[in-house]
Amino acid sequence: LGLCVSRASASVLNLNCCLVLLPMCRVLLAFLRGSRKVASRKTRRLLDKSKTFHVTCGVTICIFSVLHVAAHLVNALNFSENYNEDFLSINAANYRGEDPRKLLFASVPGLTGVIMVLVLFLMCTGSTYAIRVSNYDIFWYTHNLFFVFYMLLMLHVSGGVLKYQTNLEEHPPGCFNPNKTLRENMTVPKAFEELFPDYTTGPFPEDLSVPEPFVQNNFMRICSEEPKFQSHFPETWFWISGPLCLYCVERLYRYIRSSKPVTITSVISHPSNVLEVRMMKDDFKARPGQYVILNCPRVSALESHPFTLTMCPTDTKATFGVHLKVVGDWTERFRDLLLLHSNQDAEILPIFQQRRYPKLYVDGPFGSPFEESLNYEVSLCVAGGIGVTPFASVLNTLLDGWKCYKLRRLYFIWVCRDIESFRWFADLLCMLHNKLWQENRPDYINIQLYLSQTDGIQKIIGEKYQALNSRLLTGRPRWKLLFDEIAKCNRRKTIGVFCCGPNKLSKILHKLSNSSNSYGTRFEYNKESFS
Repeated sequence: LGLCVSRASASVLNLNCCLVLLPMCRVLLAFLRGSRKVASRKTRRLLDKSKTFHVTCGVTICIFSVLHVAAHLVNALNFSENYNEDFLSINAANYRGEDPRKLLFASVPGLTGVIMVLVLFLMCTGSTYAIRVSNYDIFWYTHNLFFVFYMLLMLHVSGGVLKYQTNLEEHPPGCFNPNKTLRENMTVPKAFEELFPDYTTGPFPEDLSVPEPFVQNNFMRICSEEPKFQSHFPETWFWISGPLCLYCVERLYRYIRSSKPVTITSVISHPSNVLEVRMMKDDFKARPGQYVILNCPRVSALESHPFTLTMCPTDTKATFGVHLKVVGDWTERFRDLLLLHSNQDAEILPIFQQRRYPKLYVDGPFGSPFEESLNYEVSLCVAGGIGVTPFASVLNTLLDGWKCYKLRRLYFIWVCRDIESFRWFADLLCMLHNKLWQENRPDYINIQLYLSQTDGIQKIIGEKYQALNSRLLTGRPRWKLLFDEIAKCNRRKTIGVFCCGPNKLSKILHKLSNSSNSYGTRFEYNKESFS
């Protein structure tokens, strides 16, 4: 039973160790989404589940690793207690009663297995939500132990413990070996004594054939030689070599692509600890909704973090930018390096001071669910706090021109705790609002701003923000009424719902998107979480 469980769990582990790497091939996923190789929107939406698929494979690896280890503990005990000198070639133990711990720690498969269990334990515990939120560095460094895990996995399967029989025709399972039987003074079947009376006490002649009727009538096959065994070729290599090579090639491509630092054109400190960084890079192209990974060696040589693009390069301007919330050690050190005086509310450094900027490397861009927001006729975009960043790039793109996209109506809902947070993109919203009014399309975008925590009526300070102040509401949205109103105004249409915010908000919108309505309107839910 132990061998059966260990072999079965090993097959499941091979499959999942193969699949768990594919969702991490971000360049491949971005290519499949952007090149329209995947024509169906439903199929493209499956690419958005890459993180969920990766987590599912990781959990499966953990569960079946426990089964695999438990089965091999039983196997080690059985090898020691049931040692048989007749099958020396397939017994992992050297003698009866050998300490099972020696089989685990003094052999290549055993020792590599123990180390892999420790590495997997560190990766799993470091991937928990509590660790990722409290200390992202632990998650980052422990998760990069996957390379050690795969190297140990290749050594683990090369120990040659599992063997198979090479001479099944000469020695089929359950066959009768008369030479061995007589040598061990075992009782010979009466059928053999009657057929071969002269050989009941001597060796069974190898050149004497057994009568065919005897074999057929008694359902017995005769062994012509002793069983021979040979180590299995490691099947794990077949499973993981392809995805591992693909992942390594992609990482090499990403390293080469991001090897040249970007040129930082400006740094702006916004209210509520938000920093805006605008950059330029040769031949950098991106689509609205995509994200990049930033690496600043002066902050951390190995640590990198993803940030959604809030401004994408266009045909007329090569500048792109990100907004980042200063909430951790990495962002705090990064802000201090960029700003000359971090306590100032806003600052754009002049050209002659740009040499003070540290080197910054950008990897990407990579795809996200929000790329589909322009591919619906009607889209509902809901942002919570800094979760507005994916939609900022969409709004910037619409400001440059909206007629070339399928989108014809956009509902934009933004919920913040304090009034100052709306100033992050207040200018952008006002410019887009005025542009659409000038083009006689005021119904193209429906802006609703919600201030969730307030002591009274507040306004965004500034005469130019009057258009936003009229759309500023206190409290939280009444989501059920909002969905019903949108469904009523867009009967029998498919509406894309996009959310970037807390998990609680995401669950509410997901539930409402899946609920039915009387207007024939269908809501398709898309989500990105920054937790």
